[in-house]
Amino acid sequence: MNGMEYIYAALLLHNSGKEITEERISAVMEAAGIEADMGRIKGLVSALNGVNIDEVISQAQPAYAPVTAVPQAQAQAQAPAEAPAAGEEEKRKEAEEKGKEEEEEEKAEETGMEGLASLFG
Repeated sequence: MNGMEYIYAALLLHNSGKEITEERISAVMEAAGIEADMGRIKGLVSALNGVNIDEVISQAQPAYAPVTAVPQAQAQAQAPAEAPAAGEEEKRKEAEEKGKEEEEEEKAEETGMEGLASLFG
């Protein structure tokens, strides 16, 4: 464990309107099935003494908002639209190639007919 569980316990107590004390953090940790280190709990309670948690949370909230959420959502929304366009582009190219092949075949047939006509001319 990385120690965040102590902070979560303190935030849980704060959110429920309870005073953040060593005993309450220890009780929350115990209820969660986590063996608490009293030294860490004492250090946390001491560090939070005089801290306005609501102010700290309001300042930290932008850090929790995913910075790339909007661009990612836009990219995901556009991706399906782009995929058919890519498919349509491929179909268009295939149609152009088929058209060129058909034109070449027609020219070859015309050339062949002209050759036959000259033989019987």
